[in-house]
Amino acid sequence: MVKTLEYEGGQMTYEVDGDGSQPVIVMHGWGCNKSTVASISRVAAESCRVYTVDFPGFGDSPEPPSVWGVEEYTRVIEQLIKAEQLEKPVLVGHSFGGRVAIVLASRNEVGKVILVDAAGVKPRRSLTYYLKVYSFKAGKIMWRLMLGEKKAAARIEKSRARRASADYLNASPKMRAILSKVVNEDLKHLMPKISAPTLLVWGSNDTATPLADAKVMEELIPDAGLVEFKNCGHYSFLDNPMQFAAVLRNFLNS
Repeated sequence: MVKTLEYEGGQMTYEVDGDGSQPVIVMHGWGCNKSTVASISRVAAESCRVYTVDFPGFGDSPEPPSVWGVEEYTRVIEQLIKAEQLEKPVLVGHSFGGRVAIVLASRNEVGKVILVDAAGVKPRRSLTYYLKVYSFKAGKIMWRLMLGEKKAAARIEKSRARRASADYLNASPKMRAILSKVVNEDLKHLMPKISAPTLLVWGSNDTATPLADAKVMEELIPDAGLVEFKNCGHYSFLDNPMQFAAVLRNFLNS
């Protein structure tokens, strides 16, 4: 069943499946939508009532009304919990969805948390990275002074296309601004506040959110355990679906 949540300034689409009493909220990663995590939802729906969201700006949900951060995305999931009258839901978050799960679980009573190749640990940046960032910012100022606003905009966009990630290039201007905002949010200070049992599922070859991030989370979240899938990447649940399904069933039913 596909449903729509009305929030101030917009709408969020989500799908409801399963007949179990335990509510589970499944949240996708950046650049994805509810179909990406459909295999997770199907397994969870065997024993639970599952709510799979399209975050605002993804899938069937229109872009949010302004440049959101993780806080605003968390609030809209809190509104979903209130609207559906969910008690102690299990949170499943892949990548960006993991950010929302971390914030939500740090200040709400939830049943369990499942973080799959989740974001939330700000990456360590090299000196080379910062030199590139600041040289690009300086270049934008110089181009505007030398070329004028219109020609400078074209030059800036061309330079950005050479440097930016695929997620950034495939996003609209508003979603690019949101990505730039959320990717720099470090959530380590919230992890010790998560009291619910937490399962970390990671691909050993994940380069987007490396295994080192999972080990930081395992150390900071009081009741956390880590399951590592060998030779899997950032989408470990798709790289090894059978083993992931077995781990998910065991954790949900334990």
